[in-house]
Amino acid sequence: MKGLKLLCTVFLFVLFVSSAAWAAKSACVECHEKVTPGVVKQHLEGKMGQKGIDCSACHGSDHKSADDVKLAKMPTPATCAGCHKKQVDQFSAGKHNLAWVASSSMPMMGHQPKAVMGEGYKGCSSCHKIGAKSDAEKSQMRYGHAQCDACHTRHSFKKSEAQDPRACQTCHMGFDHPQWEMWSTSKHGTIWQIEGKDSKRAPTCQTCHMSGGDHNVMTSWGFLALRLPENDKDWMNDRVTILQALGVLDDAGKPTARLDLVKAGKVARLTAEEFQAERDKMTKVCANCHGASYAKKQLDEADLVVKEADKVMAEAIRVVQGLYKDGVLKKPADWTMAPDLLQFYEAKSGVEQDLYVMFLEYRMRAFEGAFHMNPDYMHWYGWAPMKETLQKIKDEAAKLRAEKHIASAK
Repeated sequence: MKGLKLLCTVFLFVLFVSSAAWAAKSACVECHEKVTPGVVKQHLEGKMGQKGIDCSACHGSDHKSADDVKLAKMPTPATCAGCHKKQVDQFSAGKHNLAWVASSSMPMMGHQPKAVMGEGYKGCSSCHKIGAKSDAEKSQMRYGHAQCDACHTRHSFKKSEAQDPRACQTCHMGFDHPQWEMWSTSKHGTIWQIEGKDSKRAPTCQTCHMSGGDHNVMTSWGFLALRLPENDKDWMNDRVTILQALGVLDDAGKPTARLDLVKAGKVARLTAEEFQAERDKMTKVCANCHGASYAKKQLDEADLVVKEADKVMAEAIRVVQGLYKDGVLKKPADWTMAPDLLQFYEAKSGVEQDLYVMFLEYRMRAFEGAFHMNPDYMHWYGWAPMKETLQKIKDEAAKLRAEKHIASAK
């Protein structure tokens, strides 16, 4: 009987609190229940809404009516830092915060129509908007600044959503970085799908890349799988060739202005200590389930895939470099270097189109497949087409040289 009374008391208390909360609706909620009811419903169902955090906490209180919508502030990570400083500090020092720099600094971006790359967020910018933007860019683009809401989506901002590996799949999939496909079809991902989200055996994206809830999400190799220095002389020579094709080093092997972009975007590891610190963190994560020596061996074996992929990639680049050196190909007037892998699909010859795909799709899939424990992606989606494309580039180079010879003989 006492238990029943206690249950009734708790129920009445919850009902009273809920009723009081609804009775004290803010002007924001009352208005937006009519204008954007879905947004209000999401917010009130989320933890922030249940804690009584009002719309004005993020959007300010200057916006009062339909006539002054632009006065509503768009949140930024600084807004979230008021309550989540630790997470925002981690995020700000990490890779996701640099996503906008990494994408907007690509030379090919300047050639694209605004509809493809602009505020509509229909292409690369849709995912890369998670990165920090300059004040000038923010003034031109009203939406897409919150960044935290890329994973904790509006307006419920659920932690449980961001902890689910499916939250990562929109951005980490497809052409150049199909991590979702690799993980979800690996043994790790298969176990997770069979056992469900409460599985204790299967690591998710967050297990490995956000260990302990760390919002830094850095990796040892970086997006480009390039590191300096390299003790293996032959491997270092191949890497120099790749860095030249990226425009990070000039023909003499000296750094160019693009090295600053690589540093700013943290897309490569530029000291042995930086690489090893991230590798040690990942080894420790793997060792939670596997033996430490086994974990180290698996990561070391994946490093060797990078080495072999670099060897094939460098050979292909040298073939195309030779075409430019011998005048078979002419550098476009508005390019500072050629071949230029960062021009991507803006390349002006078929042989360079093959070269960019080889780098951005096949090489990426070879090394990412190795680290995500997906043998099919590593081999048949990465390594095999790299070899096929190398032969295509050699054949096309021979044809171009023959055509030039015939033209010169006339």
